[in-house]
Amino acid sequence: MILLGTAIMSFGLVYFTIENNLADGGLTGITLILYYAVQFDPAYSNILLNIPLFFIGYKVLGRTAFIYTVFGTASLSFFLWLFQAFPLIHIPLHDDLTLAALFAGAFIGAGLGITFRAGGTTGGVDIIAKLVYKYFGWSMGKTMFMIDALVISASLLYLNYREAMYTLVAVFIAAKVIDLIQQGAYSGKAAMIISNRSKEISETILAEMDRGATILKGQGTFTDEKRDVLYCVVGRNEMIRLKHLIHSVDPHAFVTLTDVQDIMGEGFTLDENKRPLEL
Repeated sequence: MILLGTAIMSFGLVYFTIENNLADGGLTGITLILYYAVQFDPAYSNILLNIPLFFIGYKVLGRTAFIYTVFGTASLSFFLWLFQAFPLIHIPLHDDLTLAALFAGAFIGAGLGITFRAGGTTGGVDIIAKLVYKYFGWSMGKTMFMIDALVISASLLYLNYREAMYTLVAVFIAAKVIDLIQQGAYSGKAAMIISNRSKEISETILAEMDRGATILKGQGTFTDEKRDVLYCVVGRNEMIRLKHLIHSVDPHAFVTLTDVQDIMGEGFTLDENKRPLEL
């Protein structure tokens, strides 16, 4: 998975970022600044600049994370060299930097997201982002975007304002894609249902949608009346059907719907026999 992620990221960097004279954030952005300034190949500068950070990653994250980081960094440099030495395609987007920025962000974000999800990093700011996530709970995408903005500002020495602005678009897209992949393959909607007919609603949901519900005990603060509160999680594509079923049983039910990510359990990652579902 780390090989796949770094290959996707390298593809985006070579064919959309470098090809269209865009920049990037973090350590990758610094390697691109060196490339634009003195034609120093990013495949080599990426390794050299990461050596000091390897030791930080080893001391703070431990032996396994250190191995994954070295592997991810080395494979990123390898694919950067490979795609430059043996070009696969040529995508001229100099006249449409919007597409270039969107595709650069999508490929880089997808590659990094897959690498992170496999427990690896590609070195550089990835290490810092992982540390911040571990100790402070900030999303990796948010941390990387903040640091990237600083590096991109320095890129203005070699880019014009138009290229720098499109680079910010690419970095923003990459951050969103990273968070999307990090949040998990299973995302959906959680419903909190307050009704005098909660038992009928739960039975209808089970019969019509094959989804279970959990009864929570609640008490109104205004009337002190005790009521059952249903908690039910469904896929995003089932949300409209759920609302219709609730309304058909009790049009006056109080319902809230919230986004949920990384759902684990029966009906999502496990079957009815508690066995993992094949992805």
